[in-house]
Amino acid sequence: MKRLMLAALITTALAACNTTTTDSASASAPAASAAAAATATTAQAGSFDAVLAGAWRDPKNVARDPYRHPRETLTFFGVAPDETLIEITPGGGWYAEVLAPYLRDNGHYVAAVWDDAIPNQPGYRYRLNNELRAKFAGNASVYGTPDVRVFDPKAPVFGPAASADSVLTFRNAHNWVADGNADTYFKAFFDVLKPGGTLGVVDHRAKPGTDLETMKKSGYLTEELVIGYATKAGFVLEEKSEVNANPKDTTDHPNGVWTLPPSNDHEAADDAKYKAIGESDRMTLRFRKPA
Repeated sequence: MKRLMLAALITTALAACNTTTTDSASASAPAASAAAAATATTAQAGSFDAVLAGAWRDPKNVARDPYRHPRETLTFFGVAPDETLIEITPGGGWYAEVLAPYLRDNGHYVAAVWDDAIPNQPGYRYRLNNELRAKFAGNASVYGTPDVRVFDPKAPVFGPAASADSVLTFRNAHNWVADGNADTYFKAFFDVLKPGGTLGVVDHRAKPGTDLETMKKSGYLTEELVIGYATKAGFVLEEKSEVNANPKDTTDHPNGVWTLPPSNDHEAADDAKYKAIGESDRMTLRFRKPA
């Protein structure tokens, strides 16, 4: 019943969000499909279809759905509409556009972002924080009131101990490995999760046996390395999924994973080649904090 109520509320939000869209011509088709998806969700309790069809989603983000497989990924992680979920460094809000509306009425979405009161950090951190806050501002009918929670990157704490049902992180672990503080992050995830809570990790996948320096340089990590960090922190690997696998990705590109879309750090003449590959081959891992 709770999920049926959620679907009806999302339908209302979908209609309301049309008033916040600045380009009505480009929004009309997504809005229509959103209404249809919301109706379908009423019949399919627990579906992510309504929020994925939301007219508030940036068209550039929607275009990446075939590579990021949000419905399948969030289903694999077991995300429920009444849980407290922390997304680690959501950037400009690709997944926030889906998760915040999904959790708006019965759950609690937390965006854990770099503390931008700390000076002399990389400039992109301040920019992405501003973009995320701007996305949420004035859009309570869609997003509710998400908790944008800051943390110190050198000593991350993501909330009170045992306060979250799920922690999700998408394409971030390679940054912590490169910075040499991955252990600190995984320990913080363990601390903030309730016993029995879920840690979901998606990241670029290196070939087995890839050495650490190559991983740091390329942005690709072996599953073995990520599983090692998680189990050292106390997690148990529950299941792997191939939902974000890409067998076309050889992982040996001249500028690492950033050669591929969406970064496209390559010569213009090679654009067709890398578009044909698509986004990176990715691991999708679900861990459990023991009860």
